Amino acid sequence: MKKQLTYIAPLRAGIVLGVLYGILSLIIVPFVLLAALLGSKTGVPSPAIFGVGLAILLPVLYAAAGFIGGVIGAALYNVIAKWTGGFEFEVRDLAPEA
Repeated sequence: MKKQLTYIAPLRAGIVLGVLYGILSLIIVPFVLLAALLGSKTGVPSPAIFGVGLAILLPVLYAAAGFIGGVIGAALYNVIAKWTGGFEFEVRDLAPEA
């Protein structure tokens, strides 16, 4: 059975992508901290301070970027879907599990 996706709620898409990007940034944070730790071995304290600060801000920045990108992306999709009919995909019903 074919279906068309003709509308995405922008605020909902922003929330979902904001949370997703925030979680994904947590994968990057250990590498930022490792780089800061290795940078502090040079004797210059600023790389360590910068790295720790970035590690704290990174999840917030990623979540904000994901939210804004999700809202803008969903709104643009809705405009384009009106012109093109949106994504078309197929679905099928599954038998209920016992």
